Amino acid sequence: MSFIITNDWLFIIVFAFSILIFTYSISDRVIAFLYEKSLGQREEVIAIMDKMLLDIDKKKITHILLLTSFGLGFIVFLAFWPNIIVGLIFSFAITFVGWSLPKIVLNNLWESRCNKITNQMVDGLTIMSNGIKAGLSITQSLERVTINMKGPLTQEFKLILNKVRLGMTIEEAFNEFSERIPRSDVQMLVTSINILKETGGNLAETFQTITTTIRERQKVQKKIEAMTSQGMMQGVIITLVPFALLIVFSIVDPNYIMPLFTKPLGWFALFIMLALQIIGGYSMKRIVTIEV
Repeated sequence: MSFIITNDWLFIIVFAFSILIFTYSISDRVIAFLYEKSLGQREEVIAIMDKMLLDIDKKKITHILLLTSFGLGFIVFLAFWPNIIVGLIFSFAITFVGWSLPKIVLNNLWESRCNKITNQMVDGLTIMSNGIKAGLSITQSLERVTINMKGPLTQEFKLILNKVRLGMTIEEAFNEFSERIPRSDVQMLVTSINILKETGGNLAETFQTITTTIRERQKVQKKIEAMTSQGMMQGVIITLVPFALLIVFSIVDPNYIMPLFTKPLGWFALFIMLALQIIGGYSMKRIVTIEV
């Protein structure tokens, strides 16, 4: 074993052969994984943009995904030339992250949009409740919200009104709204409207109850965010520490870390480090993410 480790080219051959055998044994899952992280991401990006009511140009989305993945990966590979192995390791990592980056950005924007809609529901339902008390219908109350408010909730309510004008029932329009915004507060609103439309009841009082529930849920959510913010910051710092040390050592004593970029064992260590960093960062994010 020590002979293999000390012999650079023999180590490369053994390591490559091991990777080849392992990849061949799980080739079906690897192909499915690569498809999901490449072309599969494109369909998910399109679906998220559709939920956000954005104009979709599939060709532009494909070009952006290619530029943020293979384009950046190729640039990184050229930056590490002539260290081919190191360049391949880092370019593969950048390509993998590049495929996921647009989806991650859009997911964050979509989550932010959903949160804004939930926050605006307090004021929106108050306006609707006052409209119902004044004798207005649900659609007329929705129009009052679109006139007096701005933001994503207004966009969603305008879409509901447009679909109702085109012949869709109010129940179906609200059901599509709950599918686009999968939040418990929205589900509660849609369910209550659908039930009360069939059985009858006091819509104004129901809207006031939903508003109170949303306010209490927001208080709990903010308390949880305050308690987990320290854990989130610790996770970010721990994830960035190895890269910061690598930069510091490259400035203070480049020869000390040069074997990481010039020796096969160093390449292997860099690959393992990147893999563990990704796994650790993902695990810490899941730990400190608490849903209410």
